[in-house]
Amino acid sequence: MTEACTYVIFGAAGDLSRQKLMPALYHLEEAGRLPKDTIILGSARRSWSREEWQQEVRGMIEERGRGGVDEALFKRFCERLYFFEGDLTDPEMYVRLEKRLHNGENFPPNVAFYLSIRPAEFGVVSQNLSEAGLLNEEHGWRRVVIEKPFGYDLQSARALQTRITRYMREDQVFRIDHYLGKGTVQNVLVFRFANVMMEPLWNRNYIDHVQITHSETIGVGGRASYYDGSGALRDMVQSHLLQLLTLVAMEPPVSMEAEALRDEKVKVLRSMRPIPQNAVNAHAFRAQYAPGVVEGKKALGYLQEEGIPQDSVAETYAAAKFYVDNWRWRGVPFYVRTGKRMARGQSMISICFRHPPQQFFRASQVQRPTPNWILMGIQPTECLRMEMTVKEPGLEMNTRLTSLDASFRNEDEVVTDAYEDLLLDVIKGDRSLFLRYDEVEAAWAIVDPILRQWSTERDYIATYPAGSWGPIESRRLFDKATHHWRHTLNPEEV
Repeated sequence: MTEACTYVIFGAAGDLSRQKLMPALYHLEEAGRLPKDTIILGSARRSWSREEWQQEVRGMIEERGRGGVDEALFKRFCERLYFFEGDLTDPEMYVRLEKRLHNGENFPPNVAFYLSIRPAEFGVVSQNLSEAGLLNEEHGWRRVVIEKPFGYDLQSARALQTRITRYMREDQVFRIDHYLGKGTVQNVLVFRFANVMMEPLWNRNYIDHVQITHSETIGVGGRASYYDGSGALRDMVQSHLLQLLTLVAMEPPVSMEAEALRDEKVKVLRSMRPIPQNAVNAHAFRAQYAPGVVEGKKALGYLQEEGIPQDSVAETYAAAKFYVDNWRWRGVPFYVRTGKRMARGQSMISICFRHPPQQFFRASQVQRPTPNWILMGIQPTECLRMEMTVKEPGLEMNTRLTSLDASFRNEDEVVTDAYEDLLLDVIKGDRSLFLRYDEVEAAWAIVDPILRQWSTERDYIATYPAGSWGPIESRRLFDKATHHWRHTLNPEEV
């Protein structure tokens, strides 16, 4: 049985709490998944009373929750909500918090600290928690949830790890990547390891290449200051997209337990071919969006966005080619790309199979059939599709593409947010979908040569019109002239 805990959310007044955390906890309450007596203690520098905090949470749920606020449900949820005013930079705040937790309203002794704060504060908050005795597990477990990014590059990630491990054990750290909480991402594992028919084909003998795409129609918006210092490679490729790559490429784990699963993901990352500094431009491409039209509306270019320096070369589009040099995948290119202000917002994994070794239909109208694809829609379309060539009805030997569709969700099934799964896993102590440090370090080691090279190339950056599918120059990454970016899940639009 899952034990009750006190969920302390630092940065409770921030955007992540408003848009994701509090609505997710409310929906866990709705589903009856929060353990009895669990307390949610929001903490921020606001001088809110408990009643004012409850009203703030109500507004968050009205804005971001599913189906508005159910009064009876919200009343029950409010019984869990408490507030604690404090400044994260003040060591005395943690002393007061320790007293509140242990001498206050009979809070559960198990405590999860969610650091919904700036990454620069992870280290100092960990230190202050430790020095105030808040990580002491004498009376119950202590878990600390850290949002991405974990570091800014390989060196800073190592420095942060060195610092936080002074104060807590690795099994107390839950590095969250919300992408791994998406049901469709987890469905990749089910598809691969619960269906034996695909396993004999899942290798370099049959698969030609793999594409992983995350595109957005939105620009940088209010994240200009963060994004200009980060860029698309750090923001998406190093974390989310490399995680998807590991799920596609990993070997079957000995079990679905957390460490067995994460061991196999690390093996993939460590098998990835290093990119030499002098070969970065052959393996990676970056660009910025220029003015254009997105969904029928004029859109500013990146350099015209508020808060962006005119000489910025931060990439809003990043594409890269990786190889996994092991027995299963050697020679198969993995193309990954992400971009803002693209033609469509979607995340998908596209797996292209090789052409048949021999063409049997040369005398007919069938010249070269389209290769088979397996398409995994992550968002907004959640699906699993297999594209095949079939004969058209009629007397002639003509063919067409057809798609076998295994929808992830039935129409009457509830859509859940990734944070619901992940917040509950923290309470359970299930670390399967959280990142172990060696995963983080290996991922940074892969992209670090690209980051170093791009940091020295500050004279020019390619552009692409907002509302397009990115710069056509990114095609230089392809190994074969027949390779092209797959933009859609629909075969008729390819």
